[in-house]
Amino acid sequence: MKRSFVRLLSRCMAGLGLALIVLLCAFATMRIAIHGREVAVPNLSGLSDAEAATAAKKLGLSLSVENRFYSAAVAPNRILSQLPSAGSRVRRGWQIRVTESLGGQHLDVPDVVGQSERPASIVLRRQQLELGTVVHLPAPAPAGIILAQSPPPNSSGLTGPAVSLLVSDPEDAAERAAYVMPAIVGLSLGTASARLAPAGLRISITQEPAPAPSEPADSGSGSPAPNPLDPSFDVPTAPEPVSSSSIVLTQSPQPGHKIVRGEPIRVTLSPR
Repeated sequence: MKRSFVRLLSRCMAGLGLALIVLLCAFATMRIAIHGREVAVPNLSGLSDAEAATAAKKLGLSLSVENRFYSAAVAPNRILSQLPSAGSRVRRGWQIRVTESLGGQHLDVPDVVGQSERPASIVLRRQQLELGTVVHLPAPAPAGIILAQSPPPNSSGLTGPAVSLLVSDPEDAAERAAYVMPAIVGLSLGTASARLAPAGLRISITQEPAPAPSEPADSGSGSPAPNPLDPSFDVPTAPEPVSSSSIVLTQSPQPGHKIVRGEPIRVTLSPR
C-alpha cells in the first residue's frame, strides 16, 4: 500500500514537472515571437518626406505628418522632429508621427522710413514682423522720426521676424543726457558734490534749522509772555555757515530716479 502511494506521488511530481516545462517553453516561444516583431525606430531628422516614408516602410512602420513649422535651419519638406524618438523599440505596424519644416519664413519688409516710431511698429506687426533694436541719434530732423531701418525697405526673403530702426532725437539730446540718481544721504557735502560733478548735476542746499526755543505751556491762568530781557530767556541761534563737512540728511530726487544734466539736486544738510 505504501509503495503504491509512493509510485503515485512520483508520477504526479513527474507530470507536474513536465507541465511546468511545457508552460515555460510556450512562454519563451511567445516572447520570442513578440520580440521578433519589434524593430528600432530609425532616425528620420533631416530626411525628405519620401526618404522618411521609405525608411519607415522598410521596417514595417508607417509615417504620419502631424505638424508643419517654419525653420531657418531645416530646408522645406524635411523632417524637423519625430515621435517615438530614434532608437525606441516598437512593434511592426507602429505609426511614427513627424513634424515637417516649412523652411525660413519669407516676408516682405515695408518702408517705414519717415514715419514716427509708434505708427511704424503698428505697420510692422500687421506684416507679422517684430520691432527689433531701436537706436536714437541726435539729428536735425524732427524728434521721433525713423531715419533708417534694417533690413532695408522692400527687401524680400526675410528669414528673421525683426526690423531694427534708427530714430531721430533732438540735436541737444547729448547735452541732456540722462543718468540714474545715486544715493548721497550720509555723505559730506564735499563728497556728494564730487560724486555729482561728472554728470553736470548741481546741489541746491537747505540747511537743517536750529531747534526752536521751547515755550512754556499755557496754563490758562493768564501768565505773561516771556520777557526777552529776562536772563533765562532762550534766544534762537542762527544757522551755522554751510561747510563742505556738513552731512546730507535728505535728497530729492531719490536714489534710482532718472535725472538729466543740469537738473538741481535738492538736499538738506545737518549743522556742523
